[in-house]
Amino acid sequence: MTDHDTDRFVRTYVQHHWVASKGGLDAFRRCARTLSVPQGRPVLARLAAEVAQDRASLRSMMRRLGVGTAPAWQAAASVGETLGRLKPNGTLIRRSPLTDVIEIEMLATAVEAKKSGWLTLRRLAETDTRLDAAELDRLVERADAQRAELEALRPAAVDCLAG
Repeated sequence: MTDHDTDRFVRTYVQHHWVASKGGLDAFRRCARTLSVPQGRPVLARLAAEVAQDRASLRSMMRRLGVGTAPAWQAAASVGETLGRLKPNGTLIRRSPLTDVIEIEMLATAVEAKKSGWLTLRRLAETDTRLDAAELDRLVERADAQRAELEALRPAAVDCLAG
């Protein structure tokens, strides 16, 4: 494999994470507005702001790598996030307590995917000077903290299932 191939793969990889980050950010913002567990809304609002900062960090890395934003893919991600809301939750019209549990788990999964991306880029930073290893270390730590905060919200959401 040539250096050109490697660069192309890295650029594609980063672009995929950029597209996914749009859906993740949209989901965090929506859940911050709609979560039934009131004490969780400010937590999700703060996490949404952090996710927006993480996305800005990713965009900065993309610029250094010479990667475009793929607007058509981002539009598709937004449609996918919207369609993802059409999940069975035990009710047809109103919001179900199950929705909170599913959405918190979905956000946690998104954070884990983001962390995986940071870890991959961190490994690449060992040989690619366009990537900042210290910045990636901070982003991995923040993803761990975000995941822990989401996990802390889950018990209250699960308790709502019992009524």
